[in-house]
Amino acid sequence: MSEKCCACSAAPKLIFPCSGAADVGAIADQAGRKLTRDGAGKMFCLAGIGGRVSGIMKTTEAASKLLVIDGCPLACAKHSLEEAGFKNFAHLQLADLGMTKGNTPCTDETVAQVAAAGAKLLA
Repeated sequence: MSEKCCACSAAPKLIFPCSGAADVGAIADQAGRKLTRDGAGKMFCLAGIGGRVSGIMKTTEAASKLLVIDGCPLACAKHSLEEAGFKNFAHLQLADLGMTKGNTPCTDETVAQVAAAGAKLLA
């Protein structure tokens, strides 16, 4: 198996990005997808956490690391994991990178910047 395979072990690193309707939600979503393509972890279903889907909850409980990427300061992804009982996760807020809702286009550059910050948190 490839060393880049992030779900080969029993305890993957899981990534929960905001996929909100704003530009920063799109950036968070695309950064999660890039991190998955790059083998840093595996993007996982935030809606499944909100819905308390048992298989998604069990996989999340077994993960070696969790990364939450929020597009805006409302921190919906962070709150979703906390409401589901998860407390031990890295949190990346795009505002901390200088990205603001409504003013930050989803470009290859912004996605790469967020993915690089996320990769550091997953390392």
